Amino acid sequence: MARRSHDVTDRFIEKPQGLMNVKERKPAILNGLSLVGIAALALVAARPATAETLESALARAYGANPTLNSNRASLRATDENVAQAKSGYRPTVNVEADIGLSQQQGRFSGFNLNQVTKPGGAGITVNQTLFNGFQTDNQTRRAESGVLGAREALRATEMNTLFNAAQAYMFVLSDTATLELQRNNVEVLEEQLRQTRDRFNVGEVTRTDVAQAEARLAGARSNVSSAEATLRASIGNYRRYIGVEPRQLAPGRPLDRFVPANLDSSISIGLKEHPQILAALHAVDVAAAQVKVYEGQLYPTAGLQGSVAQRYDAQFPGDNGVTASIVGRLSIPLYEGGQTYSLVRQAKETEGQRRLEAEDIRDQIRSAIVTAWGRLEAAKAQVLASQAQVQANEVALNGVREEARVGQRTTLDVLNAQQELLNARVNLILAQRDRVVFSYGVVQAVGRLTVRYTSIPVAYYSPKEHFDQVKDLWYGLRTPDGR
Repeated sequence: MARRSHDVTDRFIEKPQGLMNVKERKPAILNGLSLVGIAALALVAARPATAETLESALARAYGANPTLNSNRASLRATDENVAQAKSGYRPTVNVEADIGLSQQQGRFSGFNLNQVTKPGGAGITVNQTLFNGFQTDNQTRRAESGVLGAREALRATEMNTLFNAAQAYMFVLSDTATLELQRNNVEVLEEQLRQTRDRFNVGEVTRTDVAQAEARLAGARSNVSSAEATLRASIGNYRRYIGVEPRQLAPGRPLDRFVPANLDSSISIGLKEHPQILAALHAVDVAAAQVKVYEGQLYPTAGLQGSVAQRYDAQFPGDNGVTASIVGRLSIPLYEGGQTYSLVRQAKETEGQRRLEAEDIRDQIRSAIVTAWGRLEAAKAQVLASQAQVQANEVALNGVREEARVGQRTTLDVLNAQQELLNARVNLILAQRDRVVFSYGVVQAVGRLTVRYTSIPVAYYSPKEHFDQVKDLWYGLRTPDGR
């Protein structure tokens, strides 16, 4: 029986084609998940025809993740700032109308007067700004820079979403494999306890050996419960980031083809392309434009006003007249109490703050790239070391079992050897999971974990499309999607 359990565990490592036959019953909490072991994480298992792949899971997250869609809506709202700024180039038109009732009674200039009139009229007024100290120009530049910064923020959210989805996917795989190993370990220890009790009944071992086997089995059952809870949490995260329950997950693959050749290349790419850095630079542009907007308030302003009005019953019943005018206005600010000067100084300090923040973000991104690269290299080394550890522990366990049969090893020695092999196999699962996750981490750290760059098969959301639809709109209440 002990040998049978050892073979079952071997299938997780060396025989992926037999993976689905490891155990006919499936854990209830898996909800239809296929049993995925170390071999699945090693990326050599056969892919079921209807399996969810890591790429398809990322495509689901890209299309349906609420956080990502919320940021897209926020960007669309930010696009409207450009249309609002450009309104300063355009005229404003107002139509006014009024009507009333007036009665006059009395004696005026020797005449008795008693008349009722209905004064009223309608008119239209057009105002056009001719010059306002380039405030409209700078407000438009500020709005456009804000849109570009929001696009980069959306790209950063996209990368975080895809990384979280990839991590959730791999954690479900690894936790499922770990749970199956823990269940198999319980079966091994149950058989070990049965054999120990049989040997105790014939006087070959002592009650201490039986107690040791019982204690180890109780611990293994506790580990199963812990592994089940961990898997439940991973399934919850999968549902959160990807939007569906995990079913029939295929092996995940590292994103090595998009990982730069070396650390120096990664840093160079990240400092040029990472959306957080680009968003920070656009924030500097926003702050610089704001300085110009406030400075424009110190310039003269010029405008033109034209109006046409039709009046009725202005003084006497039957009065009817039309008035029209064109007026040019020039306003030169001389002193406004110092508020505008303070606003300019304040905006300049804010601009300096944004520049310093951009430098700080550069340092943060550089640190994140170095960290991610180190984790990936460590995961690669850990996989090799864990594979060697598993092989060595298999040999050691076989030897300890043979020695125990001839009385050279105790029951505790066998139990310890079994536990060491189990730990090595769990560590190999985690190392192979980290190997995949950290490859995504490096691509994210350099700013390239996007649908467009990694060619994930899903329709690309273009933020420019909405911007082009609304940036020059003169009127209209409906959004481009019809709302």
